[in-house]
Amino acid sequence: MSIFRSTYLSLGSNQGNRLEHLQQAVDLLAVHVGIIEKISPIYQTEAVGFEGDDFYNLCLLLRTRLSPEKLLGEILEIESLLGRIRTTKSTYESRTIDIDILFFEDEIIFSKNLIVPHQELIKRRFVLQPLSDIAPNFIHPIEKKSIRTLLHSCMDHSSVNPINHTLKKPISLSEKYNYIAIEGNIGAGKTTLTNMLANDFNAKKVLERFADNPFLPKFYKDEERYAFPLEMSFLADRYQQLSDDLAQFDLFKNFIISDYYIFKSLIFAQVTLATEEYQLYRRMFDIMYNEITKPDLYIYLYQNTSRLLDNIKKRGRDYEQNISGDYLNKIHKGYASFIQSEKELNTLIIDVSELDFVSDKSDYRKIIKEIINS
Repeated sequence: MSIFRSTYLSLGSNQGNRLEHLQQAVDLLAVHVGIIEKISPIYQTEAVGFEGDDFYNLCLLLRTRLSPEKLLGEILEIESLLGRIRTTKSTYESRTIDIDILFFEDEIIFSKNLIVPHQELIKRRFVLQPLSDIAPNFIHPIEKKSIRTLLHSCMDHSSVNPINHTLKKPISLSEKYNYIAIEGNIGAGKTTLTNMLANDFNAKKVLERFADNPFLPKFYKDEERYAFPLEMSFLADRYQQLSDDLAQFDLFKNFIISDYYIFKSLIFAQVTLATEEYQLYRRMFDIMYNEITKPDLYIYLYQNTSRLLDNIKKRGRDYEQNISGDYLNKIHKGYASFIQSEKELNTLIIDVSELDFVSDKSDYRKIIKEIINS
């Protein structure tokens, strides 16, 4: 299992709206790379090594699960998104954004594409000053001196002036939420998204144990006969699993994310059960529902019916292949009714009908941004 590791980055901009570029870079780093822990003040400095407008520079501390090489790849992509065009010139140039890896833990890295610690940082006051603001006692793994000491002995005497502006520190998922529940129709991608978010943001995941239910294959062959035992067994299992897992928080995880919420039981029961069976089921459900922890954020992934049918066909579960569009539409209506009636839940509806968050990284990041901004 990968763990979060600390890295120090230097950011600079001297083209266009410099403050906006820096804020956008910080926001993108929070979505693409990891958790922003500290952001230094911003300093205005002259361009070094070429004629150009003054830079705005800062440093930040970030925790990431990425390797140094993957971190570099994400940084280059962010620079490209913000309009930086790299050329083959060996001289320095003006740029909308420049992001450098200064340190990665206390590792010393010499590879074809990456050298860490950054070779020039001890010569640059515009790096050492903001870095000293957030990590004065960090020991340079090669120089064996603190950043504060390196700043005091730096031979670069160029002006480094603080400006009266502070960037907004992005809030991470774990800072904003303790428990997120992701729901959706059959084939909407809720389990896939749960796994992706849990892996990327170090969350404890609670996955529905539908594969262990012996009534599920029987239900799809004979709905009328097996509807009630199926729904009762799901209700009991969901209640037990959520009660146990939500009560036992993992100290090594940042938050909890599940691919279902217990109200799912009632939505499917409304569709599958006869009136008298549903009335009995509802009495049992109400007792259990009052005891279950409510999520800080309830996400509903919407996929149109034709896309759901395609997804169901692709994943190839034999017992799902006879699911009809009419049945899926009934589930859609059940969720819509629930979302409208449950005013106390903090609900976020994400339409993923035109998104491919598994294969397209930009689609996945759109979803993360929606969740963070909700």
